[in-house]
Amino acid sequence: MPEHTLLIVDDEPNVLKSLKRLLIDTDYKIITAESGEEGLKAFEKHIIEIVISDYRMPEMNGVDFLSKVKEKSPETIRIILSGYADAIAIVEAINEGQIYKFITKPWNDHELLTTIMRTFEQYDLQQENARLYSELQARNQELQKFTKFLEEKVAERTRDLEIRNRALTVSQNILNLLPIGVLGVDSEGLVVYINDALRSYNSFTNLGVGCNLDSINNDRVIGIIKTVFEEQKPIDDFSEIDNNIRMVCIPLPNKNGVIGLFGCLDNKETSDHHADHKEKARSINAG
Repeated sequence: MPEHTLLIVDDEPNVLKSLKRLLIDTDYKIITAESGEEGLKAFEKHIIEIVISDYRMPEMNGVDFLSKVKEKSPETIRIILSGYADAIAIVEAINEGQIYKFITKPWNDHELLTTIMRTFEQYDLQQENARLYSELQARNQELQKFTKFLEEKVAERTRDLEIRNRALTVSQNILNLLPIGVLGVDSEGLVVYINDALRSYNSFTNLGVGCNLDSINNDRVIGIIKTVFEEQKPIDDFSEIDNNIRMVCIPLPNKNGVIGLFGCLDNKETSDHHADHKEKARSINAG
């Protein structure tokens, strides 16, 4: 802990000597001054934690001196030393916050030492509180900045999700209007997408999103999907898989899944699919 510094101001040299002798066995750094002006100059050279001043001094009395100390060094704790005759003026100064404590003359050595020790403890406590408050303010500012950063990130993320959701909705509507069937299967073999056209094919009548790949009522389709996923190569020859249905199967990047596209060979059926989806498109546009 840094050395505590005590300033004693009194116009009587004998009083200063007496107080210095009293404090000689302490660890305090003792500075003395014989006038208020000299005492104020001490603040230009030292950080003073406690000042003890006599009340009756020429040119500048103790209350006036300690008032100036308060302006110059607000953290310094101020004590006045005087007889009972000046008690009224000193009590007023205490009430105005210029003085922390009043010690009477003649003083009791033990009581004076105890008062000084307790006052330094009070000073240390005030400094610690000030330090903790400063740290708290700094952390609050950091928290406010972090909170603002999070709010901006959440807002940015929300906007991004809104755009993605809108794009996903549009994409799903587009896929539902296609005259060919579209099937999406993820890396775990779970069906994650089916468009309207695919539901019209016999092999997929009872298939729904969330079903397992093995729920497809066509072993050849299942085999093609598994092969494409394992080999990460598309099967795009449109080989006929069931009556007049042909299929192209494409792996998604990074083994995320497989997309299957299904179309009819029969021109009339294909034309009917086109007509149905054109009608859907007109309905959506009209809505």
